[in-house]
Amino acid sequence: MLVLRIAITIAWIVFWLYWWASTVGAKQGIGRRRFPLTGLGPVTVLMSAGFFRDDSLAVHSPVLAAIGAVVFASGIALAVWARVRLGRNWGMPMSQQAGAELVTSGPYRAVRHPIYLGLLAGLLGTALVTNLIDLIIVAVLGAYFCYSAFAEEKNLTATFPTAYPAYRTSTKMLIPF
Repeated sequence: MLVLRIAITIAWIVFWLYWWASTVGAKQGIGRRRFPLTGLGPVTVLMSAGFFRDDSLAVHSPVLAAIGAVVFASGIALAVWARVRLGRNWGMPMSQQAGAELVTSGPYRAVRHPIYLGLLAGLLGTALVTNLIDLIIVAVLGAYFCYSAFAEEKNLTATFPTAYPAYRTSTKMLIPF
């Protein structure tokens, strides 16, 4: 279990380094810019390393840990796929991009916010591998991602007044079923 926990911690570090590096070349945002999801990177690394540990809720089940590892890997893969599919159109949560294009292909065909879904799945998988107390962090960040998604949808509706409402009616927000 320790090896799996270390592997997930390293995977989160690599993920966040990729995420930071991929901001280079993105279209200029309208308004202020800051590091993407600034506080989330350290939280995910500390969470996977067991910083928020309550040993009474530590995961000792190899089956639960294996399920968590699959959920983690699937979530991170989805977030990366969505980020790659957005290309230069990616921006900070709740921001607007200059010269934005509406992306509705790839993972965006199934859900409108696959990056949020992927990050939540990665966090859920991490909690299932490390410690169930981390599900509180998943719930709090889930609420934040829902808030961000609703705010982004207002921006997208204003930016794409015809195309986005049509896309919104045909595609689920976070859960594809």
